[in-house]
Amino acid sequence: MKVDIIGDVHGCIDELYELFDKLNYEWENGVPQHPDNRIPVFVGDLTDRGPNSIAVIDLVYTMVMDKSIAKYVPGNHCNKLYRYFLGNNVKEQHGLETTVSEFKKLNQKRQKQVRYRFISLYENAAIYIELPEVNTIVAHAGIREDLIGKNNKKVKTFVFYGDITGETHLDGRPVRRDWAQNYQGERWIVYGHTPVKEPRIVNKTINIDTGCVFGNALSAFRLPEERAVSVPSKQPLVEEKFNYFDS
Repeated sequence: MKVDIIGDVHGCIDELYELFDKLNYEWENGVPQHPDNRIPVFVGDLTDRGPNSIAVIDLVYTMVMDKSIAKYVPGNHCNKLYRYFLGNNVKEQHGLETTVSEFKKLNQKRQKQVRYRFISLYENAAIYIELPEVNTIVAHAGIREDLIGKNNKKVKTFVFYGDITGETHLDGRPVRRDWAQNYQGERWIVYGHTPVKEPRIVNKTINIDTGCVFGNALSAFRLPEERAVSVPSKQPLVEEKFNYFDS
């Protein structure tokens, strides 16, 4: 098995197309497929904040659900959009408002299709994926070694939000422990969630959310090659979004 694990897309469809091109995928009927049968794995947070979340939903649904040529784990933004589509009372903020705005501009038939596609994608996804062929686990915000193999509320909170303490910084960001510093496992943990300027390797973990929607880059981690590949973002740079690990 050869995989390309793709960081948080957040509606940046143009950069996603460019990343597939750089990874030497070939487009067939609007879908990227690799001549060596490499498998794309999306690390969650497909939508929100970026310019074209609906297009990302359509593409990932087609690849994962229709064609079975890709894999996907949900992120916290995916969870919030799922709850919105179920009709739950969720606040349209922190990026959700951009996806909702796109959605509301669609006609009723298209809205029904998009809603169905995303709900199906989300409900058929595991909250983290074990890929034994490449000795890897993919989880949106990471996962501690002692939680691997479990699937309870504590694990779900961790893989969506990271190792949160329940406290918040003055600017409203949740206080999170840098769990990767204590990871001693032999398997790769590939994750995103917290924007970094360059793919961040700590022990055998790698954060590949290189903040595409905040103007930096969209990245993939290739296995078994253990090689990161990035394309530059077309979005404006928001420098303050990258200071988490410096604070």
